This record gives sequence, structure tokens and C-alpha cells, in this order.
Amino acid sequence: MRAVGIIGYKNSGKTTLVIALARELIKRGHRVGTVKHASGGLDLLGGDTAKHRAVVEQAGAISSEESAVFFRGAKNLEELLAHIDADFVLIEGFKEEKTFPKVVCLSGRDEDRALFDGLVLCAVGPEIPPEIAVPVFDPERELGAIADLVEEKGFKLPNLNCGGCGVETCYNLARAIVEGTRNVSDCVSLRSTTEVRINGTLMAISPFIGRIIARTLVGLLSALKGFRPGAIEIRIGGAGH
Repeated sequence: MRAVGIIGYKNSGKTTLVIALARELIKRGHRVGTVKHASGGLDLLGGDTAKHRAVVEQAGAISSEESAVFFRGAKNLEELLAHIDADFVLIEGFKEEKTFPKVVCLSGRDEDRALFDGLVLCAVGPEIPPEIAVPVFDPERELGAIADLVEEKGFKLPNLNCGGCGVETCYNLARAIVEGTRNVSDCVSLRSTTEVRINGTLMAISPFIGRIIARTLVGLLSALKGFRPGAIEIRIGGAGH
């Protein structure tokens, strides 16, 4: 999964750009997901679902056209992204997140400077101060150029800060990737084909340990009737197991 954030202040055109970019990437043959930071509560499916959610901590809804699960309380971005299966995810908002590149929607205010955290690929809107050296595009006339950048430079680091890449934090690695001095492949956790989550939290696993876990599990499961090679999902509940 590759990701790009669309950030900016209120009424700067973030949602408009997300929708336009999503349509363009879909036209190019990609599976696209989106995540939006909302300041208030969510009631996407109307009255009856809201009644369920007022009583229980988790509520699901299924219709002939869509399905959804609501959790009481906020989830972090990593937990939410774990449920999205897409080639690209466009993340609207989440200005403080530091593990993916971003596109800034400018508002023309001095506060725009605070959005440039070393992870910005480009900006859209009014002209930016000359000391900030990123390209500025017109989203209506140059949407294709923005989509080209997303395709070429989109990525998502796992926010583990494991140090396996040789730098202290995922933010430092992300900045180096945007600058062009490091590569996404330098993240050892992303190189592992085995993913382990404990209580929803992704654990840092080196490729070597990942291979040991995978080979051990495949060796055990291959003796089961009906076993077929492919992706394997195992859930173990309770710390005592």
C-alpha cells in the first residue's frame, strides 16, 4: 500500500483535491482508498445505526451496496489503514502524521508555512513563499502532474521507530525518502512478508525473523486437509495462549 496525505487548513480545497485525485488514479487502473480526519462524530448510515452505536462499543451495518463497522472511541491511523485493501490511500487531514508524503492545499495565509514539515511533494493553490522549494500546481489544469507525483513518490512507513533502517525514527527516514537520499526499501519492517499484530499494534519484525515465522507456520499448516498455498491469517486470542 502506498499513501499520500492531502493537508491544509479549513476550506482550502482538500476534499475537492482528494476526490479529483482518486478519480484520476482509478482511471489509471489503481485501487484507491481514502481516509478522512473528521472533527466531529460520524453518522454515515443514518438513524437506526446511530441507535445501535449509542448502546454498544462496536456496531456493524450491511446493505446491498455497502458495509461498515463503527468503533466507539478514536482509532489511530495505523489501526484504520490495516482494514483498507488498496494500491493507494489518499489521507485527508492528519497534519501531524509523519510517515507518508504530503500535498499541501494552500490557503494563502502565513500559517501555511507550518504545514511544510519536510514531507511535502508539492502544493496547490496560491503561490507559496520563495524559501519553500516545492512545485506549485493548479489542480484543475495540472491534475495529471499531481497524480504522476503520487504514483512515483507515494509510500507509507509503519510508524514503528524500530531503528532497523539506521535512523532513529520513521519520520527521519520519511524525510530522507522525500529528499531522495534514501529509499522505501530501506525500511526493514516493510521488507518482511510476515506481519504480526498484537492487540491491533503492528510489531517490528526483521525479514529474517519474518521468514522463520512464515516457514514454521506453513510447515505446520501444510499437514492440514485442504491446505493450499497463499496468504495465511491466524488470530490467537488471550495472552495465556
